[in-house]
Amino acid sequence: MIDEGKVLSLNEMRNRVARFVVDYKDATSEKSDAQNFWRDLMACYGVDSVRRKGVIFEAQAKRADTGNYGYIDVLKPGLFLIEHKSAGKLVTPKGASISNAEEQANAYIAGGSISGALPRYVLTSDFQSIQVTDLSRRKDDPTRTLTIRTNELPDYVESFLFLTAEDDIEAIIREDQADASVKAARLMGDLFTALTKDADTEDEDDPTNEDEETYDASILLTRLLFLMFGDDAGLWPRATFHRFLLDRTQSDGSDMAGQLTMLFEVLDTPENKRDRRIDESFARFPYVNGALFRRDVIKKMPWFDTDMRDALVRACEFDWSRISPAVFGSLFQTVHSREARHAGGEHYTSEENILKTLRPLFLDDLRKRLDAANTKPQLEALHDEFKRFRYVDPACGCGNFLIVAYREMRNLELDLLIKLRTKQGDTQMILDPSDLLNVTLDQFTGMEIKWWPAKIAETAMFLVDHQSNRQMEKTLGVTPNRLPIDIAANIHHANALTHDWAELLPDGPTVWVFGNPPFLGRKETSDEQKAELQAAWQKPTAHLDYVTAWHRKALDYFTNVDGEFAFVSSNSVTQGEQVPDLFPDIRDAGWRIKFGHRTFYWTNESASKERAHVHCVIVGFTRDQGAKQRLFDYSDRRTQTEVKVTEGINGYLADAPAVYPASRSKPLSPELAPVSFGSMPRDDGFLLIEPDEYAGVIADPVAAKYVRRFIGARQLINNEPRWCLWMVDLDPADVRRSPVLKQRLEGVRAMRSNSKAATTREWAKLPHLFVQQAQPLVPYICIPRHFSEGRPYATVARFEPDVIAGDSCFTTVDPDGFVFAVLSSSMFIVWQKTVGGRLKSDPRFSKEIVWNTLPLPAVSADVRAAVIDAGAGVNAARGLRPERSLAEHYQPLAMSKELVAAHNILDKAVDKAFGAGRARMDELARQTVLFDRYAEMIAASS
Repeated sequence: MIDEGKVLSLNEMRNRVARFVVDYKDATSEKSDAQNFWRDLMACYGVDSVRRKGVIFEAQAKRADTGNYGYIDVLKPGLFLIEHKSAGKLVTPKGASISNAEEQANAYIAGGSISGALPRYVLTSDFQSIQVTDLSRRKDDPTRTLTIRTNELPDYVESFLFLTAEDDIEAIIREDQADASVKAARLMGDLFTALTKDADTEDEDDPTNEDEETYDASILLTRLLFLMFGDDAGLWPRATFHRFLLDRTQSDGSDMAGQLTMLFEVLDTPENKRDRRIDESFARFPYVNGALFRRDVIKKMPWFDTDMRDALVRACEFDWSRISPAVFGSLFQTVHSREARHAGGEHYTSEENILKTLRPLFLDDLRKRLDAANTKPQLEALHDEFKRFRYVDPACGCGNFLIVAYREMRNLELDLLIKLRTKQGDTQMILDPSDLLNVTLDQFTGMEIKWWPAKIAETAMFLVDHQSNRQMEKTLGVTPNRLPIDIAANIHHANALTHDWAELLPDGPTVWVFGNPPFLGRKETSDEQKAELQAAWQKPTAHLDYVTAWHRKALDYFTNVDGEFAFVSSNSVTQGEQVPDLFPDIRDAGWRIKFGHRTFYWTNESASKERAHVHCVIVGFTRDQGAKQRLFDYSDRRTQTEVKVTEGINGYLADAPAVYPASRSKPLSPELAPVSFGSMPRDDGFLLIEPDEYAGVIADPVAAKYVRRFIGARQLINNEPRWCLWMVDLDPADVRRSPVLKQRLEGVRAMRSNSKAATTREWAKLPHLFVQQAQPLVPYICIPRHFSEGRPYATVARFEPDVIAGDSCFTTVDPDGFVFAVLSSSMFIVWQKTVGGRLKSDPRFSKEIVWNTLPLPAVSADVRAAVIDAGAGVNAARGLRPERSLAEHYQPLAMSKELVAAHNILDKAVDKAFGAGRARMDELARQTVLFDRYAEMIAASS
């Protein structure tokens, strides 16, 4: 019998089910074997004695047909009910449409005893067969009931996953496919290593740049992949290619090149044109076509040895039908990288993230329309529309987005065909299966700059097509025959930014463009990429990321084409200076945001289960001005919530007016004083005093009287000591009397005199002064030039005028504490992070863009007093732990409860000052308030 356990790996389930079938092949007695039959079957799915709690054997219940009480064989309330019969006792009574066991199950369901937890599934069995009925499906749905022979159970493992009682059954399937894809990619990596002697060519963009051996080996891998997939996925009798290798080739691999060359020629030759004397081991392979096995593609077949043949045979032993083409494609392209092969650090994009783009762009809308179509004409009209749709990924890589889009559209079409079948009856389903399909590979187009991922995408699209066909056959009993290949996806090896999209992409009728173009900020782009960005936009692009070139190209492409588009981007395109440079151009071209995913972690899964995180957004665009806008928020950057859009979505992905704050020379708010840059020494360190120099300087009594505490951003945030020589009132005689001053001022003069900048050389005449002096003469607030992305509040502090603020900070006067309170509020940091620029991921303060645009309206005396008091409370909470720096005070995971409480009080006061009406405000709500105020104040000022 089967050992019980909690393993939920789908592969392990298959292995257990295979053993289960053997164990129960001779079982016949309901009385002696039925309970163990179902216990062991549940154990195959990881449902052990602990997880089986709640499963009731011999559950007493009333029967509606007799009015008497009986015993349900097995019941999991709310999930499934099982009725079992001995071998030969499961019969369908004369004149009935269902078996006696199913009649009995229905009688228990209708009896009322289990009405509070009715099952979704009803299972019946007599050991030799198993039937499962999904009661949630309509009675005329052909997929409502599945009946199989018990010995077929290993082929239907996924159909019984509900036994696990897991909420997300699809996740089990996805994980299994991902695990299989990882193993498959490693096998291909081993094979590539054997073929190329461990070459490393991952940076090649052009096949003409590859050495001949590597190029030939790469093309050979795609052919071998196709053959191994065909062995397991039903393209021809199972293991045909595997047997060919074992029967036709020598164990030392000496004849492999010749045998494979002949096989490829056969695969590229129609059956009616093959030599009549062809050996049966070749003849059993069908004609493939599609240029996959064209004889002139591989210039020279590599010579095989024992290791190479063994690697291929091992790969054939794997079940290639289990792979996810989307996951495998991502991993397969890494075989060109020696580092990736050796480290096992394969990464792939999760389908969950791909669907975040595809669902709100078109899948959700089509699903709703299918659900609403309830008549034959409505279903046929929608199905006819499928012919009009085209799908484009202009940065397709190995085809992930196209693969998932194709699979989802085929699933949608299959559901439509099932629904249509119930309306017109089985007799109408007699057409050529190919004629049933209005979703076809040639509707999908990709552009990819690297030749190897492009080649993978071509092959992977055929694999997913065949998987969809198998699902269609399993559900409807018919499927198109794709061999020979006469239809394929259009994958172009091309640079999307230098090619005219109109020449390569479809001209309609309806096109959806989507994808995940490269995430490169301005500093990460090469000179060539900067030129491509500039050429795309034909305007200054200093603030634009490389990815925005795809937005511009999409706008140009859609000038005469109907459709919509959406791209995954780094979140910087919806923050700070990029927003007013990007979104007004999109708006002016007639587009509006259809949906937006606010900042979340774009997760790349890996074979080691580690995850690579990138902060991303997804923005979709439509020209339909009446389309419902959808906005998705992530409170912890992971958990998705769809929020109600009331005002519209702007370029910052806020539910707010489409306004884009522009640089201002003075504050928009009547309540705020101007900010100034701190003072800049430009001194090569001679005017600044480090901790290890302090004792020596202060020991000079003349120099000591000019020593002042100096605050740069590091000193402000981390409370690090530093000083400077502040000599705006220098007595010249003091220089003669002080060796320290003389030495340091000579150093400043020398440095400035030798500067390449003329303005700096001018200041060599005044070596005792900072070149920029902006020190306030009254108490002031010091603001660092950059804030940490992870801290919840701005790290600002109040200082007396004898503390000198350096040029890595800004200053503003604050006579009563009001400005400190505003700067310390959530409302300010939300505005900063929304409209301000960034240094990497850290917000960068700007007086023109952030401070001067902060839309704080005029406040009453009472509101002002409340804000000032709340700000004093924050200072008091800090003062309870004076030894802590601002960095320590605002460590996100370790803020003191007193400081948290003080900021909560401050936020309520400042929120009220901005006109917020809610008691509880999150980032999105504050953005709405801020943009509303900004729009009002700009309108009033103009």
